[in-house]
Amino acid sequence: MATLRIPAVYMRGGTSKGVFFNAADLPPPGPARDRLLLRVIGSPDRFRNHMDGMGGATSSTSKVVLLSPSTRADCDVDYLFGQVAVDRAVVDWSGNCGNLSAAVGPCAIGMGLMTAPPEGHCVVRIWQANIGRRILAHVPMQQGEVVEQGAFELDGVAFPGAEIRLDFLDPGDGGRTFPTGSVVDTLDVPGVGRVEATLIDAGNPTVFVHAAALGLQGIELPAVVDADAALLERAERVRAQAAVAMGLAASAAEATSSRPHTPKLACVSPSADYATSSGAAVTAASVDVVVRIFSMGRLHHAVTGTGAIALAAAAAVPGTVVARAVRAPAAGPDTPLRIGHPAGSMRIAAQARCGDDGAWAVTRVTMSRSARRLMAGWVFVPDGLPGTP
Repeated sequence: MATLRIPAVYMRGGTSKGVFFNAADLPPPGPARDRLLLRVIGSPDRFRNHMDGMGGATSSTSKVVLLSPSTRADCDVDYLFGQVAVDRAVVDWSGNCGNLSAAVGPCAIGMGLMTAPPEGHCVVRIWQANIGRRILAHVPMQQGEVVEQGAFELDGVAFPGAEIRLDFLDPGDGGRTFPTGSVVDTLDVPGVGRVEATLIDAGNPTVFVHAAALGLQGIELPAVVDADAALLERAERVRAQAAVAMGLAASAAEATSSRPHTPKLACVSPSADYATSSGAAVTAASVDVVVRIFSMGRLHHAVTGTGAIALAAAAAVPGTVVARAVRAPAAGPDTPLRIGHPAGSMRIAAQARCGDDGAWAVTRVTMSRSARRLMAGWVFVPDGLPGTP
């Protein structure tokens, strides 16, 4: 049997990793492309270890990115993200990955999809095709190459790298930031009860609840949460019911089976002292709010990039579940919010405004990440997959 050989780049972006492709090297959108990408990652894997693929058996490392020159005059590159389930044959195209957004600019430059200045910073104008939003990535350049090494440290990543600033423009799509029209809703969740939640679409559709609503303190670590099957089931029930309330799924069952990537569910709590997964100390005085975010049915090892965007956006709007948990309001629109998460902390800034109609809009969210090429070459896929060329 022949083997397909497809050019690819394996990259880390923020606290995620993924396989990056030039979209022109893949089949057109549809089942054949999904089957091919599932086999690249090694899914579905009933053993949940991705032994026979490029995936890393976690939501943070089971991802694919498709890049192409942009068809838009105001952008340089089109970026399509796919979240690949580990143990199911699902590629979820419903949302973005904020962490891998940091790798899009460097990868596009390296693939020759755009030209970049030899020195200084290249502003890569990205069209995020999943959610229809613009991102500006400020990529450092030196002697015609992307700078990857630097002193910028990111909790959740073992080694420092060069800082890449990301500006997410109008991440809430104007007046549709809160899909239900309310900054707080009460969900009637079967088997759980009534849960107060903030449903927001900024970066990705995200559901915020107080940690106590799930029976948590808010400072638990992934190893503890992921070992509690009953807790994970409660969390999924809340997430799925929120998906229906946001108009993203016709039923909770559909949200669970067909839309596991979005909306994300996150629980927040006031700043507190706790130890990270590595044993480092986070003090209450060093963060403004603590978050734990679920991704593909498990607790994320740090915080998703789009989850951080949504959290910063919600924190900027009075009365949300997030804003009520923040230790003190920001001193100004550009004051970073300090977020505590299982791997440490991060800073992110959001700008929001209230219109004459009383609707809130988030105009910009800014955060920094790093990115690095881990491998470039080809991925090899057994030929003869059903429906593939």
